Amino acid sequence: MRIKKIINNNILCAVDDKGNELIVTGRGIGFQRHRGETIDTALIERTYRMEEKTGQRKLRELVEKIPIEHLSLTEGLIKHITSQIPQKLNESLLITMADHISFAILRKAQGVEFSNPLKGPIMCYYPTEYHLGQYCLRVIREQLGVTLHEDEAAFIALHIVNAELNTNMSEMYQITQLIEGTISVVEYFYQNQFDRESLDFNRFVVHLRYFAQRLFQNQIMEDSQGERDEVFRQLIMKNCKEHYKCAQCIADYIKNTYQKDLSDEELTYLTIHLKRINLGSDQ
Repeated sequence: MRIKKIINNNILCAVDDKGNELIVTGRGIGFQRHRGETIDTALIERTYRMEEKTGQRKLRELVEKIPIEHLSLTEGLIKHITSQIPQKLNESLLITMADHISFAILRKAQGVEFSNPLKGPIMCYYPTEYHLGQYCLRVIREQLGVTLHEDEAAFIALHIVNAELNTNMSEMYQITQLIEGTISVVEYFYQNQFDRESLDFNRFVVHLRYFAQRLFQNQIMEDSQGERDEVFRQLIMKNCKEHYKCAQCIADYIKNTYQKDLSDEELTYLTIHLKRINLGSDQ
């Protein structure tokens, strides 16, 4: 392992024997050292590695601007988060979350705190991730003595969901707003309220998450051309008329708000999920 760049006396950007870039830390590991020299592995305390080239560059840029303690803290938080989330998380979570936490701590020291206008929907639609965000705030308070605003739990939750869906934060805000808007359309259509603690509601929200992701990434399911698929769609339209009308209302909302069209395939699956949540009379 050789030195690629000396960031400071305690942090090096290194390259292993396979040409992979990584960040290594250790007390005095960079003191009076030079680019190209072999690293004394006995001095290495922690190693941070990204698989993708873009991630490697972003990690290097991150450790140059935030305290290494914030990166180490975030690494520990992500280990706990990973143990609680069944989905594989994008490795970029370490970078985005460490950057966010470090900036939040800096803002706190400057007396600046942000409120999260989507906190309510985030708590409702991503409860597991929101509770993990609250856990992170407790650990930050215990380890660093910094009490961040409770809305930061919602921001952290979005970073976690973002890592689950492999999206970016801007897209995550759009997804959350689409879910919120769709729920409003559905409740207005049926003139009935969801039981937000129910399994059916949770399933519907999960469907909307991935539906919204497909929508914003222009990966909407295309209509199957097979005869059996067409027969199935016609059967759903005939036997679930009320729910299909609601799905069409959702399609109208999306067309008017996001200028995107839904395929018949997407309408069919929305209809099936609407039937499962049992808000209407056509059950």
